[in-house]
Amino acid sequence: MAINTDKNSYTVIFAAIMVVVVGSLLAFLASALLPNIKENERFFKQQNILYAMGVNENGDDAGSVNFIPTDQVEGEFTSYVKKQLVIDENGKVSENNEAYLIDLKKQLAAKKKGKPYQLPLFIGEKDKKKFYVIPMYGKGLWDAIWGFVALDETMTVQGVYFDHRGETPGLGANIKMRYFMDDFTGETIMKGSQYSGIAVAKGNNDPLNKIKDDNEVDALAGATITGNGVAAMIKESVTLYKDYLETIRVK
Repeated sequence: MAINTDKNSYTVIFAAIMVVVVGSLLAFLASALLPNIKENERFFKQQNILYAMGVNENGDDAGSVNFIPTDQVEGEFTSYVKKQLVIDENGKVSENNEAYLIDLKKQLAAKKKGKPYQLPLFIGEKDKKKFYVIPMYGKGLWDAIWGFVALDETMTVQGVYFDHRGETPGLGANIKMRYFMDDFTGETIMKGSQYSGIAVAKGNNDPLNKIKDDNEVDALAGATITGNGVAAMIKESVTLYKDYLETIRVK
């Protein structure tokens, strides 16, 4: 008996079958690809931390951001990152070799709710110099922004890495451009004895960023809210870690 494909019931049944088949296929692919997705996320975090330390493949020009390749990053991460620390809600510091996998967003949410939390921090060494790398998480114009800032014992920035989820291309999205991130190197997060962070300032009187003790970098054109978000993220993050930083800060 021929099937009447013009009936509404046929359309409904066919659509239901296709939803089940396609949904099952997508679920299978997601499950099969999950290990690779997790591995890529792991490598990307390692690349970001190393980038903030200045371990990357950038050229001498102020061009594109070039990470350590994924097939080399794990070895480089192990070589340069000497300790991975976790600071709990009581200020207790312990070592954890997978601290870089901690989801900072979740930890900050737990802290906000008054629940136990863990803050990761990384101690690296490069050219016989120590780096203290702090992860950061904040809010831009449209969605989340995040990154890492590497400090030395004088609380001088040695490098940063910023990223975003949905900032405007050509405007706020430029926080991850090298010319913007490079401006932070050499700036101090201290104003006297206060952890003031670094402002992203419109009308900054130092557009070439030669003054390194003003706690400011030049703003991105047309990206005031995103820039303010970066500044707030840095200030909140260094304040969050200040008890630990005070134990290593050269005064």
